[in-house]
Amino acid sequence: MRAVPTWIDKYCVYDTADGTLIQPLKGHKDTVYCVAYAKDGKRFASGSADKSIIIWTSKLEGILKYTHNDSIQCVAYNPVTHQLASCSSGDFGLWSPEQKSVSKHKVSSKITCCGWTNDGQYLALGMMNGVVSVRNKNGEEKVKIERPGGSSSPIWSISEQQMVSDKAHRTGQMFLSVLELPCVCVCVCFRDEHNDILAVADWGQRLSFYQLSGKQIGKDRQLSFDPCCVSFFSKGEYIVMGGSDKQASLYTRDGVRLGTIGEQSSWVWTSRVKPDSNYVVLGCQDGTIAFFQLIFSTVHGLYKDRYAYRDSMTDVIVQHLITEQKGDQKILQVIPCRELQLKKQLNIHFLIFSSSCHYKVSLSSINTHKCLEKRLQCLSFTAVREKEWLMESLIRYIKVIGGPPGREGLLVGLKNGAILKIFVDNPFAITLLKQNTSVRCLDMSTSRSKLAVVDEHNTCLVYDIHTKELLFQEPNANSVAWNTQCEDMLCFSGSGYLNIKASNFPVHQQKLQGFVVGYNGSKIFCLHVYSMAAVEVPQSAPMYQYLERRMFQEAYQIACLGVTDNDWRDLATEALEGLDFHTAKKAFIRVRDLRYLELINSIEERKKRGESNNQLFLADVYAYQGKFHEAAKLYRKTGHDSRALSMYTDLRMFEYAKDFLGSADPKDTKLLMKKQADWAKNSKEPRAAADMYLTAGEHMKAIEIIGEHGWMDMLIDLARKLDKAEREPLSRCAVFFKKFNHHGYAAEIYNKMGDLKALVLLHVDTRHWDEAFSLVEKHSQFRDDVYVPYAQWLAEHDRFEEAQRAFHKAGRQAEAVRVLEQLTHNAVVESRFNDASYYYWMLSMQCLDIKKEEMLKKFHSFQHLAELYHVYHSVHRYMSEPFSSNMPEILFNISRFLFHNLTRDVPMGISKVDTLYALAKQSKLLGAYKVARHAFEKLQGLKIPSRYQDSMELSCLTVRSKPYRDSEDLIPMCYRCSTNNPLLNNQGNSCINCRQPFIYSASSYEVLPLVEFYLEDDISDEEAVSLIDLEVPRVERNSSWQEMSQSQCLRLDDGTEDPEDDPFTAKLSFEQGGRAFVPVLVNRAVLRCMSRRDVLIKRWPRPLSWQYYRSLLPDVSITMCPSCFQMFHSEDYELLVLQHNCCPYCRRPIDEPS
Repeated sequence: MRAVPTWIDKYCVYDTADGTLIQPLKGHKDTVYCVAYAKDGKRFASGSADKSIIIWTSKLEGILKYTHNDSIQCVAYNPVTHQLASCSSGDFGLWSPEQKSVSKHKVSSKITCCGWTNDGQYLALGMMNGVVSVRNKNGEEKVKIERPGGSSSPIWSISEQQMVSDKAHRTGQMFLSVLELPCVCVCVCFRDEHNDILAVADWGQRLSFYQLSGKQIGKDRQLSFDPCCVSFFSKGEYIVMGGSDKQASLYTRDGVRLGTIGEQSSWVWTSRVKPDSNYVVLGCQDGTIAFFQLIFSTVHGLYKDRYAYRDSMTDVIVQHLITEQKGDQKILQVIPCRELQLKKQLNIHFLIFSSSCHYKVSLSSINTHKCLEKRLQCLSFTAVREKEWLMESLIRYIKVIGGPPGREGLLVGLKNGAILKIFVDNPFAITLLKQNTSVRCLDMSTSRSKLAVVDEHNTCLVYDIHTKELLFQEPNANSVAWNTQCEDMLCFSGSGYLNIKASNFPVHQQKLQGFVVGYNGSKIFCLHVYSMAAVEVPQSAPMYQYLERRMFQEAYQIACLGVTDNDWRDLATEALEGLDFHTAKKAFIRVRDLRYLELINSIEERKKRGESNNQLFLADVYAYQGKFHEAAKLYRKTGHDSRALSMYTDLRMFEYAKDFLGSADPKDTKLLMKKQADWAKNSKEPRAAADMYLTAGEHMKAIEIIGEHGWMDMLIDLARKLDKAEREPLSRCAVFFKKFNHHGYAAEIYNKMGDLKALVLLHVDTRHWDEAFSLVEKHSQFRDDVYVPYAQWLAEHDRFEEAQRAFHKAGRQAEAVRVLEQLTHNAVVESRFNDASYYYWMLSMQCLDIKKEEMLKKFHSFQHLAELYHVYHSVHRYMSEPFSSNMPEILFNISRFLFHNLTRDVPMGISKVDTLYALAKQSKLLGAYKVARHAFEKLQGLKIPSRYQDSMELSCLTVRSKPYRDSEDLIPMCYRCSTNNPLLNNQGNSCINCRQPFIYSASSYEVLPLVEFYLEDDISDEEAVSLIDLEVPRVERNSSWQEMSQSQCLRLDDGTEDPEDDPFTAKLSFEQGGRAFVPVLVNRAVLRCMSRRDVLIKRWPRPLSWQYYRSLLPDVSITMCPSCFQMFHSEDYELLVLQHNCCPYCRRPIDEPS
């Protein structure tokens, strides 16, 4: 290490080891005022009265020089960026290696000192006028601190606590700047992770602390001298201060004086602390350089697992060595610890609060013992000597052994080998024993029956206090401690090893540096140099030592101090084999082994019932441990061969099991066969297992194996051998036959069992409907079991008519209706209106079959809905598809028919807008402009979709340019009264004159030349049909050509028959002016005159009446579907049937008989 003091115009570098001069440095022309080293150790700078700054390398070579306008007062390096701050009387400059120029800033007063914060962000400047200015790295002022006294308290020097540079450590260089002017010191210290603390000492003999914000921390501390230098020591824990008192003193970080470092003959002008070390160098007025090393002794105490030690000289830290929690206690007055050779705190109570990790220390009884060679004094808390003991030899060791307050006991070891016990309230010492060698360390066991002593030969000796007998001794010991939780365990350290001894067993060693001062459970407290550490020591070795001697209780006590789970398991196993069930149970509880705990509980229960055969208990233990042969020998020895047989059978050791059969019960042989079969099954030998199960009579297990592997031939042979009374095996066989699609075998099994219901369900599950129907014909009680699944199957395959018949046969009318209603709803939602029409027709026929009054109402409603959806299907396709296959006349008739039927509630899914718009478009196209305008007017009251808006408005305008009339070709005529009806009829689809309902073709919806007539009340349907079926008598018509003898005559009239010739025509007449509809009522005579070709009959099932229609234009061919009774033009019907192969309305196939 080298010291560099400054002189008038030069400064020299000295070696601090012996004070020899290494090299003088020249470069300044006037007095050198200051010097500062960079943190990285590569550069240092010096400032002089010649107004210049010189930057030197670590090799003592000058590399840069720049000047100020005034003499340089102080310099300081930024610890992070290595930026140099140089201060003069009128300004300060900032220079960094990255820039060539120096930025300078004017100040209002002379700068006397400066210093950077540890993070390098701020620079503190002390000035002559007593102001401290805090500036950032750019030189801008952030905080201004004005000290009391103003210019009478000038600030001359700033010293900053910085981390030592690596290179400065290597070179050992330290620079002292000896100033010629009195100074006031400012120090910037990094107190913690978040705050920088600024320490300020001025010639007003005050020491103050500030935050960087300018806020003062605490009050000013008065000094008894004028401070000239101040430096933080050892990472900010202490402060070194010197001045007019001609000495350097050590202070706490809070400004409390601790003591004097060194006294000098003149003022101490400057001081520097070697970073991360305890070295301090001082520079004095008379040119003296003093170099000191500070040694801080360890002041500590141990009580059980609480360790107290001194921190920062005035703080006491109480540490819980187990949890590592710490708490501190301030000492308000300085304790001169070096004046006392020994101080003992006899009893300390610790109160631990759950809400805080700090301790509250309560001193109930404190005595300070002062040891002076042979004399031991007991002092009170007020330093009054209460008692004194005079020993016959020098005192070498004292150990506090506790006791009640005011009556504590101490063990004292003397140089002559005597060991005494002293009580605080007893003036006489008690001699415990005396040995030939000097005492170095000692300790007493928890029960105070044993004493461990370490003598001057590093031998640990253990005595029995009561008999004074030497129990054992061990070499290489320097300290010893008994375990506070175990009477027979102690540890001692020496020669770099830690030795643990339990009872009189051999010592267990492990490497450990330091001195053992305490032993609590599995924790050993070891003091190494200045630090106390709690070492976790496994107790496995002493525990196994006890186990070797089958001392299970003692081994359990050792294990409780701390061993691994494997050690606990070994202890439990050994105790169990030793039949110490109590210890084994506690050990197994530690490792949570429920299996062994159940064994121990069962043994304890058997003991309570009077069993006492320990050999049998041990056999069970061996069986649990896997020692099967040993267990079998013990079972045979105790006469329990059956247990050995059961054990080997469970273990699949059948060869060993046979040795225990002998003349045993046949049940055991059967059990063995069963177990062997189980083993064969698990060993993936299924056929052998099946054979063994059959031999053992386990038919169910054999069937399971045969069925799982699909051996149907083997299974049917077994089923045929079984008796029909064995229903469970036979049922299982049938299940496997059914699973592997052997329907015939399954039916054979069910027939053998006589289980008809199972046979019916078999046919149903396998979809063999013909066999199922044949069974139902013979046994009607199974009708529901067959027809309901059959109907569901038909519905799943879209065979709804057959499904309906099946539901009918099963008597599930409501279910059939519900299924069809759901299908109808789905069709409407999905815009499949043709399907919806078909489903509604099926629903109507379903309701008609039920033949209930409420269902008849639904019949008419569903018939009407079916017709509406059938019609709307064409309208919807026309409006949603770009092209339509229907002629305009057909679309016109359809939309007009639909409009007449939408006078009331509109069914779900049917759009009135689409209907009216289609009617309007077709009316405009065919010349029915009056209808078109009426349709557009109706549309104005509805919500029109945006896609129709433009085209509809345009069509509405263009139709107004047309004449307000309809084409006469479109006017419908009533075939009963020959009245022309308007296209838009208030009567709906009836004649406005005679109220006769129109009959429409179900394809083109033209009015058919049909008139419905009714029978008189006394005529039945069968009689009416028989009358109509009679041959109509031919009427001889008069020839229009007549020849006479004298002339020939040709009549030019129409030749039509008289009304009297057709009685039905006469029935068409009605009374004019009536509003009520007058039906056409016919009698037997009229029926006889009708031709069968001209009459159409809707043969509705009961209770509905048949409906009769007479064609007034026989030349117009009309066809009626025999299923849905819808009327068609014959040509249209034939074409549609050819297209769809069924009726377009009810979808009746053409090949189905009527």
